[in-house]
Amino acid sequence: MRRFAAALTAIAATLAVVSVASPAEAGRHDRVRPLAQAHAHNDYEHERPLLDALSHGFTSVEADVYLIDGELLVAHDLEDVQPGRTLEKLYLEPLARRVKENRGSVHHRRGDFQLLIDLKNTGPATYAAVEDALARYPQVFTTAAQKHGRTHVRRGAVQAVVSGDRPLADMQARPVRRGFYDGRLTDLEGGLPASFMPLVSDNWTNHFTWTGVGPFPAAEKAKLRSIVDRAHRAGYRVRFWATPDVAGTARDALWSELVKAGVDHVNTDDLAGLERFLRHRR
Repeated sequence: MRRFAAALTAIAATLAVVSVASPAEAGRHDRVRPLAQAHAHNDYEHERPLLDALSHGFTSVEADVYLIDGELLVAHDLEDVQPGRTLEKLYLEPLARRVKENRGSVHHRRGDFQLLIDLKNTGPATYAAVEDALARYPQVFTTAAQKHGRTHVRRGAVQAVVSGDRPLADMQARPVRRGFYDGRLTDLEGGLPASFMPLVSDNWTNHFTWTGVGPFPAAEKAKLRSIVDRAHRAGYRVRFWATPDVAGTARDALWSELVKAGVDHVNTDDLAGLERFLRHRR
């Protein structure tokens, strides 16, 4: 009987430790040091969209959206959309809560945060719905307003950048806009201001043959640095998608070259892997 009572006491003690440790662990995630170059590609496919990325210190997350029956549903493919998995519930509401809790920033330690919204269907209509949704959180999102022929940008805790099926003319025509344009490398010399196009993204495999195996060809290394330098001179950030994302020396080699070249957002589905890589470099 005494052994049984002792066992119950041990179990109770263990449960008490777990119940105390869990909030402490949550607090640790709230205080995690942000990683300026960490971008969560297809973030919504993780167990806890947005929250898992935040717990690893990511400062940029990507959500693909479809406009269906007036709702912005988050999914990579149309057949994967599910009722209730909306942009607002998975991203806008949680971001607004975080900004309020942290008194004006997404992470406990202040810094920039990007929400990349990839429009998957009906570009103009989907974009209009995104703007309507963002407008419900005026204290959260960076806003651009046209006044007397000039663009005035009011910085918020989060900058929403519109990618995918981007309706350029519709975005340029908006007098007040919370969605910013995600350009392509072909836009580098187009003269679009950074107040409209803060980000330039492109498919790595369309411009480079190197995937991290063997030495980085000198010509391609120079090309990468030239792209980044040109973008930064114009005030644009740089991101590549379709980079190798299988753990190993090839991925680490390519990530190292991206970081050394000054690429602003390193793209991954492996949250823990990129966090380890970036923190180890520091």
